[in-house]
Amino acid sequence: MRICKVKLNAFGEIRAFVEAASNFDDAVDIVSGVHKVNAKSLLGLLTLDLSRPVEIRVHGDHPEKFVSVIDSYLVA
Repeated sequence: MRICKVKLNAFGEIRAFVEAASNFDDAVDIVSGVHKVNAKSLLGLLTLDLSRPVEIRVHGDHPEKFVSVIDSYLVA
């Protein structure tokens, strides 16, 4: 599993992130505070406080493949 933080600033970015997660074979979760949602769910992401960076948890054998696709959303 790989854990990193992302910042999604606009609806278009959220939609693109969900599309990228949906195209990834393994599970991707987003954690904001005590809430955890499936990153492949647009509705799930919209329930989170996205005004701040959120944590993503990329599961599977090759999480770096997904991280390389969403690298423009990564924050330190």
